[in-house]
Amino acid sequence: MRAALEEAAMAPDTGDVPVGCVVLGPDGSVLGRGRNAREATGDPTAHAEVLAIREAAAARGEWRLSGCTLVVTLEPCTMCAGALVQARVDQVVFGAYDDKAGAVGSLWDVVRDRRLNHRPRVVGGVLAEECGEVLRRFFAARRGV
Repeated sequence: MRAALEEAAMAPDTGDVPVGCVVLGPDGSVLGRGRNAREATGDPTAHAEVLAIREAAAARGEWRLSGCTLVVTLEPCTMCAGALVQARVDQVVFGAYDDKAGAVGSLWDVVRDRRLNHRPRVVGGVLAEECGEVLRRFFAARRGV
């Protein structure tokens, strides 16, 4: 989670929400990194998880990320939850819960839907306070508080 927090801290001053993500290989090495870049790129799919998944798949030379763990500072949304299921990520570890858009247990539980053919393990709330504080500071600054 510390590596994902480092990614979030490197978010450019573009207005992107500071969410960071890493994909770890079976041996614990970092295969992919990502941070939100929707504002920077104008790409609505440029979420930290999607960018990290793309980089990890390129590093492996295939789209299947079996044996990998995705670590992200904020609970994934529905798009990202779907992407990590499609990528066959074995485990998802997230920091702060997202009661407004979380799709890994808070609002929805996409990744554990029994109708899907792949369901990763989920560990939530890792360094949740620290991950949440990064987001609280960002939004307080945006509101001028």
